[in-house]
Amino acid sequence: MATPTPTAYLSFSPLRHPLSSPRLLQLPRLPKLRPPTPGRLAFRTRAMGKDLLGDFGARDPFPAELESKFGDKVLGNIDTEHRILIPVASAFSLAEQDCSPVSPVQQPMSLDDAQKLLKKVVGWRLLEEESGLKLQCLWKLRDFKCGVELINRIYNVVEPTAHFPSLYLEPPNQVRAELWTSSVGGLSMNDFIIAAKIDRIKTSDLAPKKRVWA
Repeated sequence: MATPTPTAYLSFSPLRHPLSSPRLLQLPRLPKLRPPTPGRLAFRTRAMGKDLLGDFGARDPFPAELESKFGDKVLGNIDTEHRILIPVASAFSLAEQDCSPVSPVQQPMSLDDAQKLLKKVVGWRLLEEESGLKLQCLWKLRDFKCGVELINRIYNVVEPTAHFPSLYLEPPNQVRAELWTSSVGGLSMNDFIIAAKIDRIKTSDLAPKKRVWA
């Protein structure tokens, strides 16, 4: 009689993928958001105003910020009215402004005001003469031909404004520009506007070439 061959039985249990574990799928519990209080709601309504443009640049606080009650620690007045103001002309760059008609009865600009506006133009200086204040700027160029080219560029920029500087081509390679408003006997805002427009003119290709020493 033959001896029976022993048989081994192997049992397999299904493997669980780590992502199938319900513990790994649990999301963190988020804090409950509190509805805005009437005071905050009224504050936001006042900030929007009649035009309903809203308070640009603002954002709603994060839940953690609300929980910390940071609003109670900030100095301020909840009745403060926020407004969106349209920038006035003086807030723009001088070069972006247009010249305006000047009345002969208008007073020339004072020295203090002129010194403040002088910081907004590059390379210009104030001249105090008997006839009044003037603006002056000098350019050292590569040659006489470059001086003629700069004068043409200045003319093309200021022609639409109808407010022209006095231009001088001084041999061998210097251009001098002077600005003032003759109708008021001194400086006006138009002179600084023109100076700022002239500052934008490209002159790097007209400048003297730098020497390279070996």
